[in-house]
Amino acid sequence: MSLELIAMIDKAAAAGKLTADSPSNLKAWLTRDSLQEYRPKLEALIRSEKWQELDGMFWTAIPFGTGGRRGPMGEMGPATINDRTIAESAHGMAVYLRSTGVSSGGSVVIAHDTRNHSSRFARIAASTFAAHGLKVYLFDSHRATPVLSYAVRKLNCNIGVMISASHNPPADNGFKAYWSNGGQVIPPHDKGIIREVERAEVIPTMSFARGVSLGEIEIIGEEIDNAYVQEVVPLSESKSRSVSAIFTPLHGVGESSVYAVIEAAGFSNVSLFKLHRAPDGQFPHVPNHLPNPENLEVFDPVIEWTQRTSHPAQLILASDPDADRLGVMARDRDGKFRSLSGNQVGALITDFLLRRRKETGRFSPKDYVVETLVTTPLTKAIAAHHGARCFSELLVGFKYIAQTMEEQGTEHFVFGTEESIGFLAGSYCRDKDASVCALYILELAGELQEQGKTLFDQLEALYSACGYHCEGQKSIYCEGPTGKAKIDGLMKTLRENPPQSLGSIQFAEVVDYETGKRMALPSGQSLPPVQKPKGDLLIFHSNPSAPVRIQIAGRPSGTEPKIKFYFFCQSDVKNGDVAAARAAGDAAMKDVQKALNDWAKTQLQ
Repeated sequence: MSLELIAMIDKAAAAGKLTADSPSNLKAWLTRDSLQEYRPKLEALIRSEKWQELDGMFWTAIPFGTGGRRGPMGEMGPATINDRTIAESAHGMAVYLRSTGVSSGGSVVIAHDTRNHSSRFARIAASTFAAHGLKVYLFDSHRATPVLSYAVRKLNCNIGVMISASHNPPADNGFKAYWSNGGQVIPPHDKGIIREVERAEVIPTMSFARGVSLGEIEIIGEEIDNAYVQEVVPLSESKSRSVSAIFTPLHGVGESSVYAVIEAAGFSNVSLFKLHRAPDGQFPHVPNHLPNPENLEVFDPVIEWTQRTSHPAQLILASDPDADRLGVMARDRDGKFRSLSGNQVGALITDFLLRRRKETGRFSPKDYVVETLVTTPLTKAIAAHHGARCFSELLVGFKYIAQTMEEQGTEHFVFGTEESIGFLAGSYCRDKDASVCALYILELAGELQEQGKTLFDQLEALYSACGYHCEGQKSIYCEGPTGKAKIDGLMKTLRENPPQSLGSIQFAEVVDYETGKRMALPSGQSLPPVQKPKGDLLIFHSNPSAPVRIQIAGRPSGTEPKIKFYFFCQSDVKNGDVAAARAAGDAAMKDVQKALNDWAKTQLQ
């Protein structure tokens, strides 16, 4: 690296044109022999003073978060998903696997979704693993994330990889890492992998064609698909198949998994929304090209189509591009489509499954459901109502639900649910699956329809039995190279100077899951600490004996540049008056959400 280029980098950094880790990362990419293929292009960008472009590619190294490694695609640089960062990720997994006792041999299965460059990235990963001496199973085309999780277990692989950025915008992609149980990697594996990624220099590889010809890379497909469907369909809990619905894969992989299960289960009145059928990483017919079923705009084209055609659908189901999550909309008594949140869908299915176990004589007090710390307390209340167990002290990420399944065994596992529309039943895989959720919500809606009821009527019954619950979210985005510093600063303020109240809500306690500390508010008195879990999460609790109770959880996202707040309200139902409980709860929720938004704006000024 010439002194001239060093001087240009230092000058740009001094002027604020290069931020965060960009200067050191740029110098590393200019000097490391293992990265010399990028040097001519990099030198040209520096000499042309393309500082903004360079800053976007080099300001950080994408870490492994709650959903793996995910970010914007780029030509080079540690801050983007590119050929090098994909190869580094595969290399890091292979080297770490060797350190765990698999000194030779071993196997990995790889899948990818419909995103731009996903197929190429999957082949790069396959070539890297094969060069490390692992037997590689590669799906012949795009597949769902839960099918990948299933394949890890079915093929007895040591590890698995899913190339996907889930519901992110078209410009993004990612690398999801799975361990031998079929779940995403958890400590210490995640930290071990990223440590090896950071050490990566020369990465071994072989030509993809040679790997296939030698049998070191084996192409798989239909045989795994059929076995997967045959695992999910027998989990059925009802014979009801009459409900009319529409399913949209949002240009992702859902037809090959979710719709395959729907058809195999015998739902003849569920149609595939053709406008969203074609696999396409640009998500062309999804509003704003944002294929996230939590964003209700994705349902608009389907709703408009039902109105034009007078389609009798009672439900609309939408899976995200890698088909591990499912969004649900249903008609109410007025015939209008309304959304059901992940919390509501999870609560409805939890009750459905526990009721069916009791009705068929399969229920045991050992039966359990699992949810995360940022999922509705209604799930826990329903489990208690039925006399089942609930494990709810889990950090964000379905991998922790998978971990609980491993620790507790699957004999009495009923259901895993998280607020971000992720659900799982059965023991066939260890990641959330839109397919099994679709199966159950269609069965439940069908049974209710036969009784002249809707899913919303069933929610009212749950509120009457377990108290009114409502939830909300607020994400504060801090984009770009300075975003992480802003997010870290906001979390530091919450820890060191926590708000005593927000609006009319007075807080009684704050729990810091990173340090394990619990503190009474407003006195600041220390309370007995929490032992686990450990993670970057804060939860504020109002008075637990009040008729209306509020919880607020705040955490930085592991995969996106934001801090996410979760709001939970529980309002006691007196004399069966759900309407009064709803009015009190909704008012408190509106008040505290506005107050937090105002507080955050003040802090970020």
